[in-house]
Amino acid sequence: MASPNASYSVTMRVFVPDDDASAIGRVTAAIGDAGGAIVALDTVDAHGDHQTVDITFNASGQDTADAIVRAVQAVDGVTVHRSSDRTFLLHLKGKLRVESTVPLRTRDDLSMAYTPGVARVCRAIVDNPDDVRRLTVKGNTVAIVTDGSAVLGLGDIGPEASLPVMEGKAALFKRFADIDAWPVCLDVTDADAIVATVEAIAPVYGGINLEDIAAPKCFEIEERLRASLDIPVFHDDQHGTAIVTLAALHNALRLVDKDLSDITVTLAGAGAAGVAIIKLLLQEGVGEVVVTDRRGIITRDREDLTDTKRWLAEHTNQAGRSGDLVDALRGADVFIGVSGPDLIQPRDLAVMEHDPVVFAMANPDPEVDPIGAREYAAVVATGRSDHPNQINNVLAFPGVFRGALDARARFITEEMKVAAAKAIAAVVDEDELRPTYIIPSVFNERVVPAVAGAVREVAEGTGRA
Repeated sequence: MASPNASYSVTMRVFVPDDDASAIGRVTAAIGDAGGAIVALDTVDAHGDHQTVDITFNASGQDTADAIVRAVQAVDGVTVHRSSDRTFLLHLKGKLRVESTVPLRTRDDLSMAYTPGVARVCRAIVDNPDDVRRLTVKGNTVAIVTDGSAVLGLGDIGPEASLPVMEGKAALFKRFADIDAWPVCLDVTDADAIVATVEAIAPVYGGINLEDIAAPKCFEIEERLRASLDIPVFHDDQHGTAIVTLAALHNALRLVDKDLSDITVTLAGAGAAGVAIIKLLLQEGVGEVVVTDRRGIITRDREDLTDTKRWLAEHTNQAGRSGDLVDALRGADVFIGVSGPDLIQPRDLAVMEHDPVVFAMANPDPEVDPIGAREYAAVVATGRSDHPNQINNVLAFPGVFRGALDARARFITEEMKVAAAKAIAAVVDEDELRPTYIIPSVFNERVVPAVAGAVREVAEGTGRA
């Protein structure tokens, strides 16, 4: 299912015979036959009896990348000098650094930036605590907090192994919204300890982005921090996913000419993202939602319900349907997957209503093959970057925090999330909208200003600023 992509990008240095004009052609053919896609080929030098050539290729996975290197090694007369994984090279010594925003070249500079001049600024904050947002990093800084218990599709890998992800998140904050964010990877796992730690570090930050914390404790942690802190707390795995999903759904429904209030949505996955999506859909007045987990449709009479699933049972499946995921799909207008790979076959979508919409968002492997799904669905979206309509949280969280920080909001409310979703959807103009383009690119420069403006407007209009 996976196609060659830049996350498995390798640069390989090879020596080829100088007197064999076909050698490079045989190398490139071997790479293609083994499943690689060449993106660059450079002759570095030619000395003696050989040429030195650097070839960069993308693979679909680590096994494929290794097989490609072996295939080139097997080409007659060719020597593989070394191969370098470009993703690992990019991460060497981390992806973040701290830089001063002020010059420190003279004694006067030091006197103002540090002692004795800095004491005047400290006294000013004592006299007026609100000045801390204006006179320090707090006004533009977000803590990215995790315990490493639910990282991507990797699971509970701990704080150290989660750090590359949090560094990446901080880089996205800076690139898209000019927000200074910092990873806070905690070596604690229980909710009490996480809440206490975040409360203790909160004075430095203007917002808290909770990330990759396992359900159900993520719900409790967010709720408690929202109650105790005077800065916005946002669990991106829940709300970022929900915002972008709602944005994509608004545009998909425009294409198939259906109203949100009239449709039935089948959702696979009762974890953090699934619950947040359902809450936002209910906030917007969706017609009906049917939720499934590993045991099938969530119903009120099930005996295994956690507090979260009991809430889902009470607020969804009003018709009292039972059965497995395929049963839940019968007659549904929309399928949203935030669960796991290959739960259904494309042909299972045939039981849905006419012009169905399919969001198979498990990453890296969706709930249904997106290529096969297009034979049955009017619109297909995934969480992957190598298929059209990527539902990507980076469309939401930079703008949401930019707007909240600019408004000095204490909370990020449901109304702000809905406004953010509608702002993202509106970036796709009417004449651009089509089955393969229902959601803007993460590199669309209009997204963050639109989302930030919508969030700030709601915050100021509802007295949350």
